Amino acid sequence: MTFNFFNIFTFLHMAKQKDNPAENKKGESYLTHVAFDSVVFGFSGEKLKILVMEYHNTGLFALPGGFVGLKENLNAAVRRGLKERTGLSNIYLEQCYVFGDVKRHQPAVLRKIIKANGLAADDKHWLLDRFISVAYYALINYSKVKLQPDTLSDSCEWYDLDAVPKLMLDHNLIVQKALETLRKNLDEKLLGTNLLPLQFTMKQLQQVYEAILDEKVHRTNFQRRMLASGLLIRTEKQFLGKAHKAPYLYQFVK
Repeated sequence: MTFNFFNIFTFLHMAKQKDNPAENKKGESYLTHVAFDSVVFGFSGEKLKILVMEYHNTGLFALPGGFVGLKENLNAAVRRGLKERTGLSNIYLEQCYVFGDVKRHQPAVLRKIIKANGLAADDKHWLLDRFISVAYYALINYSKVKLQPDTLSDSCEWYDLDAVPKLMLDHNLIVQKALETLRKNLDEKLLGTNLLPLQFTMKQLQQVYEAILDEKVHRTNFQRRMLASGLLIRTEKQFLGKAHKAPYLYQFVK
């Protein structure tokens, strides 16, 4: 095989994907005391789901997260982490809150994760320090995701929002904050995101709203409001059965 520039880039990218921050006791490659956590929302067609990781041999569940390289922008680090776990680069991403309470510092939890991976966890290990976490939420195309756990995890799986397990540290609180942020100005936040296919029916759009808001909406009022919003373009009909019952397809304005 010719080891050209493309091969070198691929090799470095793969090496970066397999990087294990727990192996580096001093964390020289990363910003210290700064982490990020992502609430990744996907819509299955019926329910809103989020991605949850499970750490090796610990019974601990967590949101996908990570650390920022010394020469890496914060947003770029978050996108890198999400691409490594989902295979997607075209992701709607929004920062929602910074979590920095003293009580989120729980060295025993991180020590358990490190030891479960067969690594030494002395008191000077950088992952046992106090971290603040910058929280994001992401809206992605559920059907196009190729899930991949990270080096510390056994699994990366979708969970229904109403069936999310108890997460480590303050991650359940992060989920709540992300959902609250998403629900605010929902019309604008769905514009141009990937929860729906490029073209969708009004029923599919209503289902997304109901899943996010966790409540039923009146069909006629909803359709009237969305058609008057200026956010939608009506295209052709979706002919799957009888022509007179075929619903129109819509797409968001660019």
